[in-house]
Parts: sequence; structure tokens; C-alpha cells
Amino acid sequence: MNRTFYTPSIPRRDFLVGSLAGAGALALGTQITTRTATASTAAPNLMSSTQTAPFSLPNLPYADTALEPVMSARTFSFHYSKHHKAYVDNLNGLVKDNAELSALSLDALIKKVAGDASKAGVFNNAAQVWNHTFFWNSMKPGGGGKPTGRIADKINASFGDFDKFKTAFSDAAKTQFGSGWAWLIEDGGKLAIVKTPNAETPMAQGKKCLITLDVWEHAYYLDFQNRRPDYITAFLDKLVNWEFAEKNLG
Repeated sequence: MNRTFYTPSIPRRDFLVGSLAGAGALALGTQITTRTATASTAAPNLMSSTQTAPFSLPNLPYADTALEPVMSARTFSFHYSKHHKAYVDNLNGLVKDNAELSALSLDALIKKVAGDASKAGVFNNAAQVWNHTFFWNSMKPGGGGKPTGRIADKINASFGDFDKFKTAFSDAAKTQFGSGWAWLIEDGGKLAIVKTPNAETPMAQGKKCLITLDVWEHAYYLDFQNRRPDYITAFLDKLVNWEFAEKNLG
């Protein structure tokens, strides 16, 4: 089951300016952890964040070399150190003079401004901060393959078996036109796969996110060039963090 959610568009000029912005560091919502960037195979611990502006960039949950050779440190040097931190910097600049928005946690801020065209810049940057932090935690060194435990049972019950899930998730990621995300979510007690464009995130609609794959071109081009299907396969076979997904079930 593939669905797309409404997203306010992000102007190209705003994105290019944001790509050059500086940094900060952030601890993200109910399903995100922050840890020092040291290699680890353990699933991240979940935490609840009440952090308000100024927001900050989280440490990666592993060293920037930990996912090599599947995902290179060079990719992280651009994706994490340039793109992700630019969203943090832009967000802080956008809310610094707005006492109401500055007082909100990141999760609450995203939900409050979602769908409000007058706050499109705030939404795009806040949601991209959340999405990227969730994406880093959706991977781990030595990850991938078939899950076990409750998440495996849920996948089998919702999709028939793991191979059917893998095909459906891959199709969603492949067919997201342009920039966006593929998600495994829990919705009404069942698992579902959705794809969202640009900065859109299912959490803004109150959905429980389990894992995500970033299919913006900058997420994979240095390692896979234009071969998005190979990147998707590598994520599912070698990177996805099923322990994180299972903890997000609650």
C-alpha cells in the first residue's frame, strides 16, 4: 500500500542557501536517540525530546566510517555535515524571532505548521531535521537482512512474508519521483509502506514511523551515482536497523 502525503514545496533558492548554512546539534522526538559518533552495532535507545530552539545537530549513532563500504564517509561528509546541519541552522534562523514557535519541541513544531503554506520554510527545515535523524538511526553497521522477533511477525502479518514486504518497500522507494522518502509505518495496528515527497513526514499526520530510507539524490549519488535501485537493495540487505524498528513499535 503506497500513499503520498501533502507537502508544502521547498523553493530551490531556499534549499541552495540552506545547503551552505552552518551547524548546530539536535536531539529528536520520541523515536530518536543521540549518541557520540562511535561505531556500535547496538540498536539506539529511544528517548523523548523536549528540546526547543535553538535546535542542535545530533551526533551520528556510529562513526562516519562505520557503514563502509556500503555508505562512505565521503557521503556523510556532505549529507550529514552539509545538508543535515544546514536544515538545523535554517530552522533556528526561521524561528528565532517567533516566541510561540521557539517554545515548541521539534515534534510539536512540525505538527503545528504542517500544511500551513505561510510556514512552509519552517516545516521544510524542521521536518528535514527530524527525517534525517530518523534515517541515521534506521541504519546500523552489520544491519540488513530478515528481521526477527515482533517486527518480523508484524511484517509477515501485514505483507504476507518478508519478500513481499521487500518488494513493496523497494517499489515505493524506486517510484518516488524526484526527492523524498520511503517509510515503514504502523497505522491502526498494521504496518504500511508509504512514500513522501520532499520534506514530508508521516509523523506530521500522527503516524508511527518505524524505519525510513532517504531517496534524495544527495543521499546516494557519491556511492551509487544514478543507480537508486542498487542503493535501495544495499539498504535492505546490509544497513537497515531492525532493532530500531522493533523498539519503535512501542
